[in-house]
Amino acid sequence: MTEYTPPKVWTWNKPNGGAFASINRPISGPTHDKELPVGKHPLQLYSLATPNGVKVTIMLEELLALGHGGAEYDAWLIRINDGDQFGSGFVEVNPNSKIPALMDRGGKKPIRVFESGSILVYLAEKFGEFLPTEQPARAETLSWLFWQMGSAPYLGGGFGHFYAYAPEKIEYAIDRFAMEVKRQMDVLDRRLAESEYLGGTDYTIADMAVWPWYGGLAKGRMYNDSGEFLSVQEYKHVQRWADAIDARPAVQRGRMVNRAFGEPAMQLHERHDASDFDTRTQDKLAAE
Repeated sequence: MTEYTPPKVWTWNKPNGGAFASINRPISGPTHDKELPVGKHPLQLYSLATPNGVKVTIMLEELLALGHGGAEYDAWLIRINDGDQFGSGFVEVNPNSKIPALMDRGGKKPIRVFESGSILVYLAEKFGEFLPTEQPARAETLSWLFWQMGSAPYLGGGFGHFYAYAPEKIEYAIDRFAMEVKRQMDVLDRRLAESEYLGGTDYTIADMAVWPWYGGLAKGRMYNDSGEFLSVQEYKHVQRWADAIDARPAVQRGRMVNRAFGEPAMQLHERHDASDFDTRTQDKLAAE
């Protein structure tokens, strides 16, 4: 590594390299005009099956599993590597140009909801599920939800970027963020040693938010061989919790929605009806 002295004023004069370099920029707003599609259901989701996107599709599938017909939704694929999130229609729904973004068209005036944690709270309050109404369970659930929102950037943009995506391996950066991620896993493990789920005895939006990130890490699904690197098998209580959530049918369906990578049988690029899981996955479309 060459020594770097920051200039007095930073300027954007070269690509930053590594994965996602083509879509990183220091300004907001749309780069091109593109309207978003609108389907038949009141709830319109624009997303990709990253950990943040999966939170919301799990929530919607769990609501449907409980019989909430109003939770039927159209899920449209946003390919972030292609810059779909910078289209004018998407920016109108989420000025931050990040997935997921939700439009609720079920009332007199459409309601936009962005940021995954906000979407989970919105849906929980709309349908009266997965967010306790009584204290202290409500406070505990919201605390763990916001713990995830504050902690996951160290896992994704910190550890994940420098371990798996950066154009060069930087020991200092990897060590710094690996230490923090292991501390976070220990926080979760200690909580789950005393409680079945993060909010208490019940499965809530806190689990739906944390599981795609830290459950995925625990099960070796993220950042190449990072599970071995971080010795995730040591966190026995996280492993127990991750396995329990893995086994939920709604979670299995939620992982498939807007998925554009991995095994074709696990990819449901768009979801407009429950039957799509049986007829519209990529392996079945390829066989037509």
